[in-house]
Amino acid sequence: MEGEISNADWPVFGWIDDIRPALADAVGAGRPAALATLYKVEGSAPRGPGAQMLFTPGGDGGIAASGYFSGDCIEGDVANHAAQVLADGEPRRLHYGMGSPWIDIRLRCGGALHVLVERLAPGDEAVRALLDHARARRSCTWSSDGAARAVSAEAGALLHLSEDPFRIARRYDPPRRLIVSGGDPGALAAAHLGTLARFETILVRPQGPEAPPPFPVSRYLREEPAEALARLGVDRWTAYLGATHEDHHDLGGCLAALRGGAGYVGMIGARSRAPGRRAALEAQGASGEELAGLHLSPGMPGLGKSPWEVATGIIAEIMRALNPARERA
Repeated sequence: MEGEISNADWPVFGWIDDIRPALADAVGAGRPAALATLYKVEGSAPRGPGAQMLFTPGGDGGIAASGYFSGDCIEGDVANHAAQVLADGEPRRLHYGMGSPWIDIRLRCGGALHVLVERLAPGDEAVRALLDHARARRSCTWSSDGAARAVSAEAGALLHLSEDPFRIARRYDPPRRLIVSGGDPGALAAAHLGTLARFETILVRPQGPEAPPPFPVSRYLREEPAEALARLGVDRWTAYLGATHEDHHDLGGCLAALRGGAGYVGMIGARSRAPGRRAALEAQGASGEELAGLHLSPGMPGLGKSPWEVATGIIAEIMRALNPARERA
C-alpha cells in the first residue's frame, strides 16, 4: 500500500504533497484522520513551514500516511503520536531537533521542527468546508489551535503562526492542474510526468482512440482543446500544454488558456513556427499582455530532445510558473 508507514521499505507516501485527496477518502469512508502541520522551522530543514502529513488508520491495524517532513528522520515518531491523537482526540505539539525534549531523536540537518498534530472527525464542518473549496477550485485558509478549527475564504500567507495564544493559519490553493493536448510520445511523456508529479492531469486528444492512455490520468477527453478548456474552466493554478503539433487544435486551446488566466500556457514546436503562431493568435484577438505569458518551444535548453528530456524541462517550467511567490513548503 502506497501510504502505509509501518515498516515501510520504500516510503513513497512522501511523494504526496497535497493531503486533501487522502482526507476526502477518509471522510468518504467515515473515518477520522490526524493532520500534522509543520508550523515552525529553526535552522536548516528539508521542508518549510506549511508542509503537512495526514495519517489514517490502516487496514491491518497500522497507520497510513501521506506527505513527509524530514525524509525519514521523524516520520515514524510523528505517526506514533498521530495514532495516539486518533485514539484520544487530544492534540499534540511536537518539537524535534535543537532544544527538543527527546534526546534520542536528532535531525541530520541540525535544525529544529515544530509540528502540530490534530484529530479531524469525518463530520467536522471545517473539514467539509476545506474540501468544498478544493472542489470549487477556490483558495481558503485553515485556522486551528489543535482543538478548534475554522475555514475562511480569505487567502493570506502560506502559513501564519500566533504563539500566544497558539494558533496557526494555513492557506490552501486549488490543486495544481495540467492539461495536455496531443497523443505523440512527447505529449504522453509530459502527461505522464505531470501525473507522477501529482498534478491533476487531463489528457486531451481530439478524436483520439476510445481506449484510455496506458498510464493513469485524472481524465482523458477526446474533444477539441478549446472546447475542453471552456468546459473545465481555467485559473492561475492551471497549466496548458498544446502538443498535438496541429495549429488548428492547439491554437484554440492556447487562446482559451490565455484568456482564462492560466498560470502557464505553452505550445510545443519548432522555433521557426513561433512568429506565425503568435500572429495567428493576435488575429484571433489575443492581446499583447496575454501573449506575454505564452511559451513557444517550451522547455530547458541543453537537456536534450528525447520526449522525456523535453517533458522534464517543460514540467520544471510549469512548476516554477505555478509558484510565482516561491511559497510552497
